[in-house]
Amino acid sequence: MVSSTEYGSHTWDLLLTVDHQHEGVEKEIPLQVTGDLHVGGLMLKLVEKIKIAQDWSDYAFWWEQKKCWLLKTHWTLDKCGVQADAKLIFTTQHKMLRLRLPNMKTVRLKVSFSSMVFRAVSDICKMLNIRRPEELSLLKQSEGTLKKKKKKDKNSKEPATEDILNLCNSPVSSGLPANPGLYSKTMTPIYDPVSGSPASSTMTWFSDGSTAEQSCSILALSHPTCSPEMLAEMYQPRTLADKAKLNAGWLDSSRSLMEQDVQEEDQLLLRFKYYTFFDLNPKYDAVRINQIYEQARWAILLEEIDCTEEEMLIFAALQAYHVSKLSLSSETQDSTCESEVDEVEAALSNLEVTLEGGNKSNFLEDITDIPKLADNLKLVRPKKLALKAIKTYWFVFRDTSISYFKNKESAQGEPIEKLNLKGCEVVPDVNVAAKKFGIKLLIPVADGMNEVYLRCDNEDQYARWMAACVLASKGRTMADSSYQPEVQKILSFLQMKNWTMCSQAASEPENVDMKPECFVSPRYTKKFKAKQLTARILEAHQNVSQMSLVEAKLRFIQAWQSLPEFGLSYYIVRFKGSKKDDVLGVSYNRLIRIDMATGDPITTWRFSNMKQWNVNWEIRQVAIEFDQNVSIAFTCLSADCKIIHEYIGGYIFLSTRSKDHNETLDEELFHKLTGGQE
Repeated sequence: MVSSTEYGSHTWDLLLTVDHQHEGVEKEIPLQVTGDLHVGGLMLKLVEKIKIAQDWSDYAFWWEQKKCWLLKTHWTLDKCGVQADAKLIFTTQHKMLRLRLPNMKTVRLKVSFSSMVFRAVSDICKMLNIRRPEELSLLKQSEGTLKKKKKKDKNSKEPATEDILNLCNSPVSSGLPANPGLYSKTMTPIYDPVSGSPASSTMTWFSDGSTAEQSCSILALSHPTCSPEMLAEMYQPRTLADKAKLNAGWLDSSRSLMEQDVQEEDQLLLRFKYYTFFDLNPKYDAVRINQIYEQARWAILLEEIDCTEEEMLIFAALQAYHVSKLSLSSETQDSTCESEVDEVEAALSNLEVTLEGGNKSNFLEDITDIPKLADNLKLVRPKKLALKAIKTYWFVFRDTSISYFKNKESAQGEPIEKLNLKGCEVVPDVNVAAKKFGIKLLIPVADGMNEVYLRCDNEDQYARWMAACVLASKGRTMADSSYQPEVQKILSFLQMKNWTMCSQAASEPENVDMKPECFVSPRYTKKFKAKQLTARILEAHQNVSQMSLVEAKLRFIQAWQSLPEFGLSYYIVRFKGSKKDDVLGVSYNRLIRIDMATGDPITTWRFSNMKQWNVNWEIRQVAIEFDQNVSIAFTCLSADCKIIHEYIGGYIFLSTRSKDHNETLDEELFHKLTGGQE
């Protein structure tokens, strides 16, 4: 018999692979180890045997078979489960990665391949000077979105190295902590709030010299060089199923890059995953604002989000003459005076994007009498055979409900019908040129959604009623402090649409150096000739010509947010008990079940009514419980169910943010809400 002491001291051979660049030095090193040797001791023995004088501090063991890092250096090999057949690679934790930013520029930088993706993204954002890193994540392009590109690019060469912005010499990229002072709200502004050009202190983010200046301008300024040929080569979703492919490749925030098969020098997309842009401030957020603007711009050009012809022209006008020209000339602009800065900050107070569209109302304001709206509106009810019944009624909006009566005199009695808007979908149906101001309400009922259309007489009436409907859908009344800003936001968007034809622009569009096909989606370049598009974009430009660069970008973002489909990420799912596939839309405050064939919403569930959600990892099924004994369960067909689970938890995590708190993220809470127990 062998004693326990003799058994415990028994040594065995372990073959280790060292990832180094030294020629003539063996990469596979055999070591004799014992099970009670801790990981740190194994590192020490290995380095002593290699006998290469270099900094090994960034090295760690990667277990190839189990796809995991051995980062707990105090654990023994027995506790880790390492045996003689284990394939351990001694490699660097920080490796080079290529990231394609929302503005389609590629940066090359050193990223931690051993940290969780959530932490890695936070470090990347510090390097790129993007605040609120919790809004972004890393995306692998799915095979479906690359097929078209590959077919077209068979004979094309790889992009030249000068097209890639190399940031590998920055402090964060080298594995060093970033200076937290750059995140401070009390510091000197690091960007000109009007021109958006970087101030000198920003250069500390980048390597010294002219490269740093170039890096800043590429990230903070727009360079709209988008040809129709370039657009044609890019993936353009045609159906909801196509749109679902765009969201299939989000990386798991609770696992490292290496654990998700990302290799050194791979290319990933850095994108805003969560559409809740909190605390936008032009003094510190020029890069962030520009990248949000660019993500919105490409989403519209590639028709990832639908918009009307009128809206497309507004987007084109903001791009074509404002952002483009001002971006190109901003390097020569001087610093603006304080009054101009104040004007931009005043404008920003109306344009600022927060989770719910404004600050919480104070207590005294909310306990006063809740205001009501009362007006004559037209009620449109869809009938069979494509006919519509349009009739005028007296409508009263109180709390979160709309009641309508035969006329004003009968408003003291019982209403014809009372509509509770809490949890409903509110869709604008507006054509300013045709004087059409409609509100489409999709109200949840037991067997689906009840459609109701309201028609307003003018812009002011529409803005007041639309704002009230939007707040009511979130369970809030007109007493909320966000009501008036919401009305103003709607009016400003309508004002942008309400242009008059400029005679000079209309008569001489050929005198303008402009390629309209670069500013609208391919659908509209096929519908109109270049001269027609130029003239119409010039018309729309009349209402945005006086804006500053940052304000133009903020207006673009605001207009993007006003689109009915804004913020929806689509997934193909199969609901429990259903015999057909549906599309699930995930937004910042709700889930929407959508008919895949028609695109019509079937049911909406609000996060505010959610009691709990969990995942059955064995059958990959997401189960959610809501108030009033409502429960749903579904499996995800177009992506891993962990992605939807993380989306829900991520949006709930973002709803806990407050301006009163410092900008330190509660990483533990994020992983608790999104990680799951797989």
